[in-house]
Amino acid sequence: MKPTRLAGALLAATLLMASALADEAVIRRNIAQHLPDFPKIDEVSKTPMPGVWEVRIGADLLYTDAEGSYLIEGGSIIDARNRTNLTQQRIAKLTAIKFADLPLKDAMVIKQGSGARKLAVFGDPNCGYCKRLERDLAALKDVTIYTFIYPVLGADSDAKSRAIWCTKDAMANWRKWMIDGAAPPRAMGECNTGAIERNVAFGRKHRINGTPALVFEDGVRVPGAMSAADLEKRLVEARPPKG
Repeated sequence: MKPTRLAGALLAATLLMASALADEAVIRRNIAQHLPDFPKIDEVSKTPMPGVWEVRIGADLLYTDAEGSYLIEGGSIIDARNRTNLTQQRIAKLTAIKFADLPLKDAMVIKQGSGARKLAVFGDPNCGYCKRLERDLAALKDVTIYTFIYPVLGADSDAKSRAIWCTKDAMANWRKWMIDGAAPPRAMGECNTGAIERNVAFGRKHRINGTPALVFEDGVRVPGAMSAADLEKRLVEARPPKG
């Protein structure tokens, strides 16, 4: 590229950036004026849809016009050309957790088949969707499942979690409770339940607000239960490339 063309391209990029920053400032100012109690905005950015801007608060996404006069809450932007949910993709990126960052030492572990694939699950013992999910998890092949006990549904959840964690085979007793409704055997002696407290702290830090929550090997986090077919599909997608 000739120097004059390069200079022109740099100037155009600079002007475009300056325009975007000006638009962002207008949106922030106007939203603050219209809605004084509006939460702190972490980021304002353009979307692929002309005239529509993303307003990010943590991992929550809203959309607005270029003047910050209107807000869209709870909707998704769909790319109709390839049927892609752009909002869902963006949230998946924002909420991703690197698998290597999970405190695996605080999880209950079960290896099914070769155990080659990996999946982490945050679950509450009183969560109905978690119980339904556990049946589908048990049917998966060639996967290592790390289950983080995550009692968020009240005092009884915490009591059940500690009772299960303190048994000799916590994972087996978790599955018996979740699938068969079998209460765990009474633990003998003292038991360190610090792992459960650390799980709750980790979940709060990463805004895991409900159960079940799944983290796949590629870091993608999925809130809520998945069908056996969707679990298998996502596990295939999450596998790191070979070689």
